[in-house]
Amino acid sequence: MNMKKFASAAMTALLFGSVVIPVASAKDNPTEKEQQVPQIQIDPVHIFNTTYGTIEKVNSSENITYFTVKDGDQTNILEITKDTLVFDNTGKKVDIKEGDKIVAYTFANKPQKLIYPPQFNPDVVIVETKEAGFVEVDYFLENLTNTYDMLKLSIGENTELLNTKGEKVTAKDLTEKNLVVFYTASTKSIPAQTTPSKVIVLDDESENTVDAEIAKIIATDYYEVDGTKMVPLRLIAEKLGYTVESTGRGAIVSKGNLSYTITRGEKMFGYNKALRPLHAAPALLEGNKTYVPVEFVEEYLK
Repeated sequence: MNMKKFASAAMTALLFGSVVIPVASAKDNPTEKEQQVPQIQIDPVHIFNTTYGTIEKVNSSENITYFTVKDGDQTNILEITKDTLVFDNTGKKVDIKEGDKIVAYTFANKPQKLIYPPQFNPDVVIVETKEAGFVEVDYFLENLTNTYDMLKLSIGENTELLNTKGEKVTAKDLTEKNLVVFYTASTKSIPAQTTPSKVIVLDDESENTVDAEIAKIIATDYYEVDGTKMVPLRLIAEKLGYTVESTGRGAIVSKGNLSYTITRGEKMFGYNKALRPLHAAPALLEGNKTYVPVEFVEEYLK
């Protein structure tokens, strides 16, 4: 077996496709003006899952905390990680605890485990408090009006503008994006106008940052084995939001309803309940790091 590690000066570019999906708040009886808004093409419940209820049980693991949410007879499970945005209705970062009343927002295009009760990995969780504060999670157009033309943002000097990593952004970064908007008052006009206290961009350039980090790993931390580029499995998978569990001979890589079983020394790997081939067998090439062919990242983890 010919094996050599390279440190390339030029970064390998990986293209991870991303689709921005408008998010809208559901409304049972939209007015004639609302029905004329061209951006709304389908019922928003089909593109954005909203989970309401009270936290009844908390189970913690190494990387994920599972919260059981009850709303009448409905039970849901929320998977909360260190990357989940959790705020109260005033925009303050908080921890979720038993007894909290919450609203969780999850993009419906996320993979979901086919189990009961339903299990979601939300993008945003809002904990309700007695303090004054409203939250709108929605898609905002170029003029900073949301999809139902019900709320228009007027960004003030004291409005805190952030991305999902907590980094500052500018007002121009808010247009045609999915936003989490915190505010305390609005006008009675249509659309209502508000100067928010805080705005968080959900689908901002942070996704490109992750892609760049992965491209850098692939460019600098790899081996070539018989002509196949081998890259570190755990390092890349966890940056893409997957959970990696060691099996002794390899690992189980999972996210939502996706599950991959990697075994060192075997070219076949488990893909949910099927088997798929790789060009080269995963191998322990450095310390305790399992390396897999780069094709596995490009074709299955992206």
